[in-house]
Amino acid sequence: MRLERRKEGAAPKLSSRRVSGSCLCGAVELEIDFPAFWAWHDHSAASRHAHGAAYATYIGCWRKHARVAKGQRSIARFEDAKTESTRSFCSRCGTPLLYERKRSLHMVNIPRALFTSRTGREPRYHVAIEELQDWAYTGRPLVPLKGYPGIVWERPKSRKRPRDVDKLYCRGATPMRTGATPAARYSDYGKSASSTGSTSNCSPS
Repeated sequence: MRLERRKEGAAPKLSSRRVSGSCLCGAVELEIDFPAFWAWHDHSAASRHAHGAAYATYIGCWRKHARVAKGQRSIARFEDAKTESTRSFCSRCGTPLLYERKRSLHMVNIPRALFTSRTGREPRYHVAIEELQDWAYTGRPLVPLKGYPGIVWERPKSRKRPRDVDKLYCRGATPMRTGATPAARYSDYGKSASSTGSTSNCSPS
């Protein structure tokens, strides 16, 4: 099924408020009646691949409340038999435009990022959250990257040295290597004990 094309001069239905969104190049413009029905984050592999992103955020609308305001001929469609869904893109710049599912024929999903204004719904729902990728940003603290204005990053988690290894000291033994692996530290401990000729005073604490 395709979205209807808005007729020039057609009178608005229901609410007179409409919001519009467009693709990257501006060839296609979509329009919905405000407010949208709902908004959600899609973590499924299909949407992740289609958008080339960690996940996709959509607004869902009744089909009768969404329409193509401009660029109908610039819309390309891909039918995914595996997921029984149809995805539409701008044939000029490749921007994802529509996501339609066979089991919800009266609904159409539009990427939230196409709209610069409010759509009337906040994305509070998550679909396929079990497919959330471990590399996706989930709100962890960020700090400015020194020397690179406008860039922030996540500090790596500090690795604490095992206490049972750090407390292995021998009387007269040479210091163990800082930052060495536990196996290497135990090796240093044995070498130091051998060099003293006695291990009677060496015992883990």
